[in-house]
Amino acid sequence: MKSMIARPARHIPERTCVICREKKAKRELIRLVRTEDGSVEVDTMGRRSGRGAYLCQKQECWRLGLKGKRLDAALKTSISRERRAELERLSHEMFDGSG
Repeated sequence: MKSMIARPARHIPERTCVICREKKAKRELIRLVRTEDGSVEVDTMGRRSGRGAYLCQKQECWRLGLKGKRLDAALKTSISRERRAELERLSHEMFDGSG
């Protein structure tokens, strides 16, 4: 008979949405990263090098993040108007207009 040794629970990394400040499992959030050239991109794998910030998978958090300066502050950069528009279009595609 094999002994029943309890394994410790696996650690699940948590991150905080920079807008609503909710803590969630890292995989439940979407990471934005400031690249070496200063642009801001969505990091789908969560592994790109560069300063990162996390947003919920809620349209409202994306809307507020792209409207205000909190995302800029978290990434320590100034997101261009053109890049904001691109990220906004992307968020509409991701969420299909739902929130």
